Amino acid sequence: MNDKLTIGIIIKPQGIKGELKVKAMTDSPEELTNYKEVYVGGVKQKVLNIKVVGSEVYYVLRGIADRNAAELLRGQSIEIERSDALPLENGRYYIVDVLGCLVVTDTGKEIGIVKDITNISSDIYTVKGANGQIMFPLVKDLLIDMDLKNKKITVSEKRLNEVAVYED
Repeated sequence: MNDKLTIGIIIKPQGIKGELKVKAMTDSPEELTNYKEVYVGGVKQKVLNIKVVGSEVYYVLRGIADRNAAELLRGQSIEIERSDALPLENGRYYIVDVLGCLVVTDTGKEIGIVKDITNISSDIYTVKGANGQIMFPLVKDLLIDMDLKNKKITVSEKRLNEVAVYED
């Protein structure tokens, strides 16, 4: 497991004073306000100000004083130390821990490797396998086991066939 967790992605500069517009990679944008120090591009940064407006988050970091400096950070991940992360409820997982897991069915069929997870109304898993790409919502009755230690996710083949979308 990684020792750092991504909590956001810098989308773009906001204004001329170095403020950064950030896409939250957490369940709630407000969770980003819990951290006073973050890593950007592997460099520890002090957070001077955080503002949450709806689903948008704005950061001001020490040393990022103007739009030009902020522009250089476009697309960078905002990370925290795993040890600083808020505890998760039982049955909840960090996306970074799920990415790269092998997905198999309860009948032993290998589906592929988790490449992306997008949250709409539920988590949508994108899995790349030998037969192309498959996307499915991780609904309650689909998941059988999430073994992050061994990087293996077991799903119900019957339910997967009902909810999956296949791409060639």
